[in-house]
Amino acid sequence: EIVLLARTLWREGYNDHLADHITYKLGDGTLLCNPWFLLWNEFRADDVICIDLDGAVVEGGWPAPPGIPLHLALHRARDDVRVALHNHSLWGTVWADMRRVPPCHDQSSALGGGELVVVDEYDGPVNDPDLARRAVKRMGDADMALLAGHGVFVTGRSVRAVHQRAVALEWRCRVAHAVLVAGAVGTEIPGELRQRFGRSDGAGFIGFWEAMVRQELRADPDLLS
Repeated sequence: EIVLLARTLWREGYNDHLADHITYKLGDGTLLCNPWFLLWNEFRADDVICIDLDGAVVEGGWPAPPGIPLHLALHRARDDVRVALHNHSLWGTVWADMRRVPPCHDQSSALGGGELVVVDEYDGPVNDPDLARRAVKRMGDADMALLAGHGVFVTGRSVRAVHQRAVALEWRCRVAHAVLVAGAVGTEIPGELRQRFGRSDGAGFIGFWEAMVRQELRADPDLLS
């Protein structure tokens, strides 16, 4: 699932070279993770590593990503989060750099729901455990964060939920920027409509995740072997 998540999101613009991490919390408290040194579009099932909450690799042949302290801090603080991803997607990073939450102008921008916040104090790289803990604390209970001067952080209870939120977030940021450049204001969709399209933490658009997975398996039939 995390390999498929990485592959599908690479196509959606989550493709800033090696600057990306996905974690999936298992029942014993360890985390499945993509490794350092591999791009998301070359990451395969046999490359998945397992790490503990100190970041030590307990299974797998690759090192953990240097930025993993952000995830470790999150999983220690948030029992409600099973899956988390961090990346520097283009449009999400534009709004993170502006220190602004983008307006939600259309139904595709609302898919997946979740609260989005800006963490606007950039103290330095989140490979520093203390700085990672501060960023997570400032994020609070939000489901997604724009890390100012840095990138995006998306969380959820399942891979399906995180996929839908991440796709919708990048779309929302891209559309909001286009609307801003066009000079339009006051065009957000009503809150009740946003809730309708954003309900159920990723289960509101059944078939979306499966369709994107089929694209990856069609392109690389041996991806999961």
